[in-house]
Amino acid sequence: MTAVRSRPKKTETFHFAATCGAGLEDLVRDEIIAFGGAEVLTSPGAVRWQASTLESAYRACLWSRFASRILIQIAEFTAADPERLYAEAVKIDWTNHFTIKNTFAVSCTLVNSVLGHNQYAALKVKDAIADGFRNRTGRRPDVDPQEPDIRINLHVEGTAAVLSLDLSGESLHRRGYREDGGEAPLKESLAAAIVHLAGVRPGMDADSCLLDPMCGSGTLLIESALILGDSAPGLLRERFGFMAWQGHNPKLWEKLTAEALEREDELADSDWPHLIGYDADPKAVAAARKNIANAGLTDRITIKQRQLAQLQPPTEQGLLFTNPPYGERLSEKEAAKYLYRCLGRIFREHFAGWRLGFFTANPDLADMLGLSWQERHRLYNGPLKCRLLTATSPGGSGPEPHVWTLGETNPDLPAQDFSNRLRKNCQSLFPWAKENGITCFRVYDADIPEFNVAVDLYEQWVHVQEYAAPASVAADKAEERFNQALQAIRHLLNVPHSQIFIKSRERQRGKEQYQKEGEIGKLHEVHEGGCRFLVNFTDYLDTGLFLDHRKTRAMLASLAQGKAFLNLFAYTGSATVYAATGGAVSSKSVDLSEKYLLRAQANLSLNGYGGSLHQFVEDDCMGWLRACRERYGLIFVDPPTFANSRHKNLVFDVQKDHSELLRLAMQRLTKDGVLIFSTNFRKFKFDATLAEEFAVREITASTVPRDFADSRPHRCWQFSHARGEERTGAAE
Repeated sequence: MTAVRSRPKKTETFHFAATCGAGLEDLVRDEIIAFGGAEVLTSPGAVRWQASTLESAYRACLWSRFASRILIQIAEFTAADPERLYAEAVKIDWTNHFTIKNTFAVSCTLVNSVLGHNQYAALKVKDAIADGFRNRTGRRPDVDPQEPDIRINLHVEGTAAVLSLDLSGESLHRRGYREDGGEAPLKESLAAAIVHLAGVRPGMDADSCLLDPMCGSGTLLIESALILGDSAPGLLRERFGFMAWQGHNPKLWEKLTAEALEREDELADSDWPHLIGYDADPKAVAAARKNIANAGLTDRITIKQRQLAQLQPPTEQGLLFTNPPYGERLSEKEAAKYLYRCLGRIFREHFAGWRLGFFTANPDLADMLGLSWQERHRLYNGPLKCRLLTATSPGGSGPEPHVWTLGETNPDLPAQDFSNRLRKNCQSLFPWAKENGITCFRVYDADIPEFNVAVDLYEQWVHVQEYAAPASVAADKAEERFNQALQAIRHLLNVPHSQIFIKSRERQRGKEQYQKEGEIGKLHEVHEGGCRFLVNFTDYLDTGLFLDHRKTRAMLASLAQGKAFLNLFAYTGSATVYAATGGAVSSKSVDLSEKYLLRAQANLSLNGYGGSLHQFVEDDCMGWLRACRERYGLIFVDPPTFANSRHKNLVFDVQKDHSELLRLAMQRLTKDGVLIFSTNFRKFKFDATLAEEFAVREITASTVPRDFADSRPHRCWQFSHARGEERTGAAE
């Protein structure tokens, strides 16, 4: 008797695909290989593979940190037109995949296809599925485009069509822990890629730190914790697309989830690096803490409200990664640019030996950090082309302050009287400036009537302003004296032509006072009182930093701790910067000029301050005060002598309007608050009736710095709410 040999059972081959964001394909490919996938092929936005079981696909749903969706192929055919597409789709026995009780939805992507619009192609497949069910069961399943039980995916490239079932359901980036993503959240899959490429790995040194100084909703830190804890991202999800699929293998899924829980438990008691996040916005901090709690990581991640300006390394070594704000409006982009510069400076000077992973949607601005990038990864945040850049901090302090040296006396040069006076001033002021850490100061201010100029030093730059000559002086004579003064300045200060900026200052009034004189020029960074400011030497009569208010700004900083600060006629925000560094809990800067406020935001960002607690309002200060209902513990009022706006039909005259202005401002001052009022109008007469309503004290003598002591540049008063004997008169 001949034995009958049984034929081996044919092994089924599954075809899978993982979709992902652009730039993540290689990361997903490595994952699929680790999950046991075979015949792995990579294409833009997708990774395809084969397997004889569902295990690799289930592992991808449970463990993939970088993929968006996991698809299992149902059918492959040629679809040259919509009718052929329908005919092929209706032939499939969809009851093998889901039941009449399940809802479904169809999505579609077309690449160089003749099928027309993707929604039309998806509709043809939807109709085919519904008609197929009706033909077999007499009923049609319901469509739910929002939260279907089953998602069907159609992909057509040319005429080659593939129908797949989405095993993931919702996109895998939706881990389940995030309730509030903030203003511009990263997808969790992209965040995981950022921290992975930046260097986050299991088993990192527990004495090190993972730090995000602008953490937003905390996504980068949470994804880092999931990596460190060997936690499967899918464990937090309650639902996957395969759970309603007829081909689902519950036992296999239970086995894989149990294995994932065991792996997580193995590292539950291990020591991790410190995970710390800061953000300037209290709402972002609250959102991050909520998301961290949802992820079960409250004991692993610390979140605090903190400005970038206060950033210091918590440990000797570590990894700093961040996705800083990039901005869509012009003001936001300018602020982002100088925020990058601030971050780069802090990282270089204070984080020696640390690594940086810097993710930005503004790659062109990456040079603002002043770092040598070691790696550059091309990634996308939705449609935005982004870069992840990595670097190591070299450590070390910034450049040394510029030191001025005076040239030898040259009797052959003209304007000897001017040269001698300038030399004498410099010999007196240079030691004083060095002793007090002052790098921007005035060395000459029309000391000799024949040489009617002002000379200011801004670090290594010289700024020369020519005042309008009296009518009694002929124009050619005034020009000759000015040129002689310039020769003396260049010789005495040893300054090259590239570092001297010259302006002619006419006697102007009203709207002419701040007219532009040229195209927008370069902004230079200078230092004062531990702060940094952007100045423009070429385009306006002033630079953007009034040197005579140096002591006034320092006084504001000393008064600002714990207070809400209001800066009226904020100009370029220098007083706001000082208040922020002095510990103001919030600030509001009001000015009618959009250009001034752009610079103010840039100045604040340059110093590491920003977020919702520091606001800028483009408005008329008088009108804004009338509508305002907030109160402030510290107010600075420094109005122009005269200003008007032909567009808004507004006119301001400090002499005529200061009484109303100050009464309105005092209504916004807290009971124990302080208001500082200053004016540069030389003929100003203070309204004495204000001293009958408030405690007023003139403090001009304590606010005029030494380099302006002989020129009476401004007058200044301090206001508070009167309390009996505290009421004092105002100096005239």
